[in-house]
Amino acid sequence: MLRIVNRVLIGFVGLVLLLLGGAVLAVGLGANPPSWWIHDGRHDVLLSDAERTRWQDHGWWWPAVIAALAVLVLVALWWLTANLRRRRLAEVLVDTGDGEGALLRGRALEGVLASEAGDLDGVAQASVHLTGRRTAPETRVQLLLEPHVDPGTALQHLTSEALMHARNSAGLAALPAEVRMKAVKHRAERVS
Repeated sequence: MLRIVNRVLIGFVGLVLLLLGGAVLAVGLGANPPSWWIHDGRHDVLLSDAERTRWQDHGWWWPAVIAALAVLVLVALWWLTANLRRRRLAEVLVDTGDGEGALLRGRALEGVLASEAGDLDGVAQASVHLTGRRTAPETRVQLLLEPHVDPGTALQHLTSEALMHARNSAGLAALPAEVRMKAVKHRAERVS
């Protein structure tokens, strides 16, 4: 979801800035501006003295400007940290026992774990995401369960089969998992 929001937001802001910058450049190079444009011509200033000092004598002006800029900076910092933070684990370090290590791609382990979890009885769909550090990975598993399945049984099969196989194959001492389960939407059964 963050990727879609980023693309739409960046595309929209880029388009607005491109159009605004192109229009200012065109007027600056001598093109006649339309009647609704904010500047009258090539030698018009961006901010006149009257516009710049209009609200200066009001006591609320500078605190409002500073608060708006502070909110803008905080939103920009939140967006930047949300984009820079890695959500998925790219690789897992597997101890080979000889003092060296091998790297296992995180996506490969996610795919195998998701397919094995999806093959469990009563699981309609499974998705897996690896998080944490490469020496101590953690998993987030989402299971879509069929209506007739007991969630406790599905969880027990997941931990005793799929997660145990993944932990043993990667040579990990532990593989903590956060499991979220949802039921497949289905029509109500008629009782007679």
